[in-house]
Amino acid sequence: MYSSIVFVHVLGVFVFLLAHGAATVVTFRLRGEREVERVRALLELSSGSRMTANVSMFVTIIAGVAAGIMGNWWGHIWIWASLGLLILIAVAMNFLGTRSFARIRQLVQPSGSPSRAKKQTLPPPDKPVEQQLADALAAIHPMILTVVGVGGLALILWLMMLKPF
Repeated sequence: MYSSIVFVHVLGVFVFLLAHGAATVVTFRLRGEREVERVRALLELSSGSRMTANVSMFVTIIAGVAAGIMGNWWGHIWIWASLGLLILIAVAMNFLGTRSFARIRQLVQPSGSPSRAKKQTLPPPDKPVEQQLADALAAIHPMILTVVGVGGLALILWLMMLKPF
């Protein structure tokens, strides 16, 4: 049974990476884009995979916790370090990526359409929307996001495979 749970855990990671890959590609493409319709289309592509990524991350965490219990791993530091790293990655990705995307979504949404981003009250713009969009797009740092995501996941993989402590 333990091997089956570990299989589900690893499969959850694969599905997450596949689904989240769309957001990664979009992040790199957005920096060079300035046409509102193209930005909107890229953001829709990214949003389309969000549910799959979230569900697969949930499955990954639940299966990982179950495998940790079944394997009696909770007394080892490596599993706590892995969980801590996952939380740090999630916080960093939210801070570095999700917030930037929310601002861009707010700028490119069609007027009159409801959105979560619209619920935020912002000060009146001191720049034209086109300039605000250009600034928001320039503020995205896809390489930093990639290093945090890939580097963090590589460290988690190292901890899980080698169980160094």
